[in-house]
Amino acid sequence: MSDKLRLRFEKTGRAVYISHLDLMHTMQRAFNRAGLPLKYSEGFNPHPQIAIALPLSVGTGSLCEIMDFKLKGEANLQELPERLTAVMPEGIRVLEAYEPQRKVAELKWLQVEGHFDYDERDPAEMAAALQKFYRQETIVITKKTKRGMGETDICPGIREIRFTPGEKKVDITAVLSAQEPTINPELLAEALRQLRPELAPDFAKFTRIETYDVGMQVYR
Repeated sequence: MSDKLRLRFEKTGRAVYISHLDLMHTMQRAFNRAGLPLKYSEGFNPHPQIAIALPLSVGTGSLCEIMDFKLKGEANLQELPERLTAVMPEGIRVLEAYEPQRKVAELKWLQVEGHFDYDERDPAEMAAALQKFYRQETIVITKKTKRGMGETDICPGIREIRFTPGEKKVDITAVLSAQEPTINPELLAEALRQLRPELAPDFAKFTRIETYDVGMQVYR
């Protein structure tokens, strides 16, 4: 068995409000409770060797989270998901454990689903206006970067996006860039707040559905 292993897991329900830092602590405790000791780094400040590929924003759910880790000893990968899920908090379920064949850098696209809530506006009108807005060649917004506040065109990071009217909401299906550039689905609502506030939703919620490589093949 390879030294480096990978988990695929869900984060749904009340668990979507667990922060990334708290999720890392949750994972560490789960491995300990399941009798699966993690390897630690060497040096003056050793830490468990686990890494989540694409940290989630608080409030965003996922059916396809990926975490790499290293164990001190051998483990049965077929049994590992059930052992870990049994000691996880509600909303976190391990789907699969396996030896990774691909680098995290090869993960390029995320399929996301979500909805914009509109309590007082017509969803059909909003859906049509949203589709028109996101057909633009450029959508430049102001966002925080590592160097401070700056302007970013989010259009190159949107591979596809569709809006469907529902009951007091507009359902969204999109494929967004996961890395280089990283397009957080929350930026879809933020673009409206900055550029078309009359289209901005009363509430927005998203869930990651699947991960893909640059050629839109499922990434594992």
